[in-house]
Amino acid sequence: MDNHTKITTLFLDIGGVLLTNGWDRAARKLAIQTYGLDAVEMEERHHLTFDTYEEGKLTLDEYLNRVVFYEDRSFTRQEFRDFMFAQTAPYPEMLELVAKLKAKYKLKIAIVNNEGRELNEHRIRHFNISSFVDFYISSCFVHFRKPDADIYRIALDIAQVRPEEVVYLEDRSMFVDVANGLGINGVCHTDYESTVKQLAAFGLVL
Repeated sequence: MDNHTKITTLFLDIGGVLLTNGWDRAARKLAIQTYGLDAVEMEERHHLTFDTYEEGKLTLDEYLNRVVFYEDRSFTRQEFRDFMFAQTAPYPEMLELVAKLKAKYKLKIAIVNNEGRELNEHRIRHFNISSFVDFYISSCFVHFRKPDADIYRIALDIAQVRPEEVVYLEDRSMFVDVANGLGINGVCHTDYESTVKQLAAFGLVL
């Protein structure tokens, strides 16, 4: 990074950075165990259709029709939706870190994430993400998914910043590499302490 370039903006993933993942392999495994589902069938159906859901081209009910409710079940759709929504937990230190950095440095904060609409909106509301986030470049809203570089280009256009003004916190190294290729300063988040140190190298110190 050019040491004279001031960081004005943070791009953030949600799952794996601010909150646990919303509907990942562990959550699906628990659902399979809880509801007695066929693991192989559910995983195959999930992988065939989940990208389409994250791109905002299916509703959650349509996704569930394909993955769970393609046959009669002993549980209701609402029960299963509630189960899905309940799988998220916060990372309080990370939420606090971002809120404090925004306040101290007057940063623009943008979410750049892959998430289906209903899960995304639930997580944003339930954990009060909008208390410090300015705008959302979520796959379900813009119809591009990471690692498509266009999702980052859209984020830069909406934020009206140059790539070198941005630090991007992301837990998947491939996505960090794609952002770095556009000139964005990517930080691969693994834990709170290492991320704090990496942010300090960009002049963002609490």
